[in-house]
Amino acid sequence: MFNPDLKKMLKNVNSRYSLVIGTAKRAREIRDDAIEKNEQIDEKTVSMAIEEICDGKYVIEEPEELSKK
Repeated sequence: MFNPDLKKMLKNVNSRYSLVIGTAKRAREIRDDAIEKNEQIDEKTVSMAIEEICDGKYVIEEPEELSKK
């Protein structure tokens, strides 16, 4: 089972909600790209998105109102 370090992931975002929404959006992007290219994905897209966030390959951008808090 995939167990990412939550503290590491929350360093660059203000809330768990932002992290969940950002992860879901990236997972959908990965899925849509695979469908467009007619590729098969063997790994779960959410796991792939989490790995990208942990590695710093994908950055979750938050509205300015949230990042000032």
